[in-house]
Amino acid sequence: MKSVLCYDGSLEGLLTCVFVAYEEKLEVLDIQVQENASKQLFGNIQNIITQEAKASRVALAIKRKCTAAGQKNLYRAFLSEEQGIEMCMFQYLQYLFESKKQVDEDFSHPAVLKIAQTAKKVGREKHRMEAFVRFQLTKDDIYFANIEPDFNVLPLIKDHFKKRYSDQKWIIYDLKRNFGLYHDLQEVNRITLDFSHHFNHNSSNSALFTSEEIEFKKLWKEYFTHTNIPSRRNMKLHLQHVPKRYWKYLSEKSPLHN
Repeated sequence: MKSVLCYDGSLEGLLTCVFVAYEEKLEVLDIQVQENASKQLFGNIQNIITQEAKASRVALAIKRKCTAAGQKNLYRAFLSEEQGIEMCMFQYLQYLFESKKQVDEDFSHPAVLKIAQTAKKVGREKHRMEAFVRFQLTKDDIYFANIEPDFNVLPLIKDHFKKRYSDQKWIIYDLKRNFGLYHDLQEVNRITLDFSHHFNHNSSNSALFTSEEIEFKKLWKEYFTHTNIPSRRNMKLHLQHVPKRYWKYLSEKSPLHN
């Protein structure tokens, strides 16, 4: 009977699934995150426990067989969190392990094409987050930014912000996935914060942000409003460069607060 493998959502967990599938010679019907797993009419459901040793062996096999570009595409595709991406990655790896040639540009294979296309979308989201993240100074002298990206790009933007803001303490927090990165001037660590359900992350929150920060945001908004020339406005071009879903990160797009 075909097997449905359920894992914990981590990359190590997915690689463990790949190891188990080969070790037990399973015919894999699907691979799903445990908390999102749907009931299958056909298939033997197996819950796979993440094992670092098994995951490492698969990672090493990928490194030996796959180009650097192919490895990057696989990782970015995983971070997309798109439905069905795990099974697509498994099919990609099956093709990789069975082939005697490099496969990362063999777009005649459906899984290779899908992985490349997905990785490209994640790459675009990464660059946009690097461009549109806006920090706000908190009363604890930590620069804080909240994001809600379509894909899980926080691991991809870590190095960019560590290099760019190496002399500042900062937090970038993914509200959608409830984890963030904290730079303490030395290292960048993953953190989880316990926000109240009604917590206000807006820059007008005087309990969180300094009065100087709030006033600066108001001044910038007013400056942007007064320097904008309506006769030269090209909304179509503007939306191409700054899609509407990113406006919530920009001070000039937020409403004025008294």
